[in-house]
Amino acid sequence: MELITSNPMALLVMVGIVSIACQYLAFMLKLPAILPLLLAGIALGPLTGVLDPDALFGDLLFPLVALAVAIILFEGALTLKFSDLAGHGVMVRNLCTLGALVTWLIATPAAYYVLGMPMQLAALFGAIVTVTGPTVIVPMLRTVRPNARISNILRWEGIVIDPIGALLAVLVYEYVVAAQGAIEHTLVTFLKVVAIGFGLGSLMGYLLGTVLKKNWIPHYLRNTAVLTLMLGAYAVSDLMTHESGLLTVTVMGIWMANMKGLDVDDILEFKETLSVLLISALFILLAARVELSAVVQLGWGAVLVLVAIMFIARPLSVFLSSPGSGLNWCELAMLSWIAPRGIVAAAVSALFALKLDTLGLPKSELLVPMVFLVIIVTVVLQSLTSKPIAKLLDVRAPYPNGYLLFGGGKFARLLAKDLLEKEIPVIIADTNWDAIREARMENIPTYYGNPISEHASTTMDLSPVGKVLVLSPYKQLNPLVTYHFEHVLGKGSVLGLGQGTEEGRASHRVSEEYAKKLELFAENATYSRLASLVAKGATIRTTRLTESFTLDDYGETYGNRATRLYVVDPQGRVHINTVSHEFALKADWQVVSLIAPEESEDKPGEKSPGAAGIPGGDAPVG
Repeated sequence: MELITSNPMALLVMVGIVSIACQYLAFMLKLPAILPLLLAGIALGPLTGVLDPDALFGDLLFPLVALAVAIILFEGALTLKFSDLAGHGVMVRNLCTLGALVTWLIATPAAYYVLGMPMQLAALFGAIVTVTGPTVIVPMLRTVRPNARISNILRWEGIVIDPIGALLAVLVYEYVVAAQGAIEHTLVTFLKVVAIGFGLGSLMGYLLGTVLKKNWIPHYLRNTAVLTLMLGAYAVSDLMTHESGLLTVTVMGIWMANMKGLDVDDILEFKETLSVLLISALFILLAARVELSAVVQLGWGAVLVLVAIMFIARPLSVFLSSPGSGLNWCELAMLSWIAPRGIVAAAVSALFALKLDTLGLPKSELLVPMVFLVIIVTVVLQSLTSKPIAKLLDVRAPYPNGYLLFGGGKFARLLAKDLLEKEIPVIIADTNWDAIREARMENIPTYYGNPISEHASTTMDLSPVGKVLVLSPYKQLNPLVTYHFEHVLGKGSVLGLGQGTEEGRASHRVSEEYAKKLELFAENATYSRLASLVAKGATIRTTRLTESFTLDDYGETYGNRATRLYVVDPQGRVHINTVSHEFALKADWQVVSLIAPEESEDKPGEKSPGAAGIPGGDAPVG
């Protein structure tokens, strides 16, 4: 062990390996990644003494943390669109404005009177703990499965409040720093910081947004250019006015997010790689700097502050934000309980603590352990208790009976419209903008982008989705989508189209395990065949079986022209057709098939899919 602790290269590699291991553990256990990262940092730092970030990085620690936090705040600000603030209901708008203010006004005096923090430090702590964040909310929502109204409010609150809470924390911090000088200069210094932050941030946001819109930067350089220019703006702002950089990058991100005609989704996707490489390691380093003596020093006062935040501030902010929302008391109670703190709170508190150490502000060493304690307690306690509380309040969503269709081709759009007509929730996801545009013109809910990206996990509402149908031609992406959603939704929840005999050549062979999932609809139901049938005029038809019109009559009527897609039982439940199973269909069952026009009938002798019965592989959905 001594060999590792004395070798900087070995320590850096160890931090990288541990950060990836924590991310993988969080993925497997469906937990917010911040929790294992913080616990690993505490284990490596104060508990064992293996990792000492100050000794490892020396004078570079502060600039590295500062740049990492600038990236986090900029990325968070890129998600704040003013249309979202108004477009997701009065409750989201109020929680992100009035609710954040209420939390700040309650957490601040609690820290001041109970923990004995100076008022400036207490105000900074109160501002930091207003932020929840989607990285901790989304994994919790998947487990709890509250109804659609609660789920949408919590998810969008986490996305929108990230930059708002960060902006509040930065402004309070700027005032704290300004207040360390002579009293008569405090307001002037603060106004100067705000002027530089908003002025330079707006200017850089406009200039960079214009450069991106006019495509003056080659596509392969876009993400790298945005990152380096943003960090350049941070450094220039700090040189112009000390400590104004964080405000500058936050305003810069908000400006770009709301710039007309500028698509920032690809920039947000680039952040996912950074979050694994940089941010994961950052949290281990930050947690490793926590001093156990500072945690002990918090004492029972920390419990009282937690009680004030969780049981007074949150319920009061929800209650005051609720007029006009139409939510009942059970839904308000559920919203009052779920408010875990996340990445922005941890990163910003650690950076501010580093800066405040140099100012000599009394009790500044309490800031990080108190914020980390709030994060760990809210994430752990609410993760463990939210599901039974949702059951008790009867606010859990019904078993999801909806479908996510990966692939937005014409056949997928036909299938989506048919399911929507039967009141089955459907979302089409595709990386092809033309397909998404066509689907939106047909009023089909869509997600444009990679459905397994972090952006998708935070913004795409999967609460009504119980199964995923992979209907895309992307042979490289299809297996990744399949395994991702099997992990998220459970085994047997993903089905894909077969690859046929020609497409099963050596160059396209897949693993036996993956091949078992490629049995959607029928043996000859490949992407190319379905696309060809639709191009020739095939349509989706629903036929109800009766005592006088049996399955045999159905086969005689349509013959090889019918590719059976799914069946609906008398209770209205949908059963997707698969190759490996058959249903014994009786009267009152509905058969839904893709029917080719008569002139496109298959050649004589070609096998008819499911002639003996209706294949149906999965258990009833719904």
